[in-house]
Amino acid sequence: MLDRTEKRFGIRPDWLAADTAYGNAENLGWLVEQRSIISFIPVIDKSERTDGIWSRSDFEWDEANDQYICPEGHALRQYRRNYSDPNRGQDTGGRKKYRALKATCQTCPSKEICCPKAEARCVTREPHEEAREFARKCRKTKAYKVSRDKRKKVEMLFAHLKRILGLTRLRLRGPNGAKDEFLLAAIAQNLRKLAKLRPQCANPEATA
Repeated sequence: MLDRTEKRFGIRPDWLAADTAYGNAENLGWLVEQRSIISFIPVIDKSERTDGIWSRSDFEWDEANDQYICPEGHALRQYRRNYSDPNRGQDTGGRKKYRALKATCQTCPSKEICCPKAEARCVTREPHEEAREFARKCRKTKAYKVSRDKRKKVEMLFAHLKRILGLTRLRLRGPNGAKDEFLLAAIAQNLRKLAKLRPQCANPEATA
């Protein structure tokens, strides 16, 4: 849709708003990294825990050293030695696992709230995590609230067509029939909105 809109109308958006269904890693990575579009989209994230155990967000990402730092200050690394084979240890574009040392976790005072059932803590890093983190930061801005309100205005129009005007299914066949049916429904919707904008007379009997 973005390519078609840019090709036909010459419009290229600076930001894009959508619901959580579009907040997967592939979509966010494509929008942020390839198209340089600000994504006001909630991130699909199942890493947050509610049982009192530390979540992935409690670990600090150290990009320079390609590792996570736990709240106790210990490093979780993907690899702990250099491979003689250059093909080993390379990024395959998938999910990465960062592990702490077993000896470190066994003597850590916070083991019960970090990895009570495991010998050592493991943290996964999803593909396009940089884009996902950028989307999380965008959600905390005032611009996100503005985009959310605008998105709801558009979505409410479709909800009104479906629930109030009964446009749950098309009754006319073919593209031309669908076009006519949507056009008539939009006209009815606009007339209803215009009727609400019309000022009502304060004293109907005086005008009569």
